[in-house]
Amino acid sequence: MKSLNCDLCEHKVQANTFEEWMMALMPHYMEAHADVMSDPSNGEAEKMRWMTDNRKRFAEEAVEVEE
Repeated sequence: MKSLNCDLCEHKVQANTFEEWMMALMPHYMEAHADVMSDPSNGEAEKMRWMTDNRKRFAEEAVEVEE
């Protein structure tokens, strides 16, 4: 299991894969960062950039934690 902070705050999320991390992060994002989620300037290109950037973050920065 790996742990990585939200890209916008210090909220930690644990998951085995990037996809699991992203899905586990979604409820936090919707509550704590609803303004980002609802921003109309965050179109498909921005979503794809977020996915690429955070997939890289997960691969490089996620820290192994004991389950």
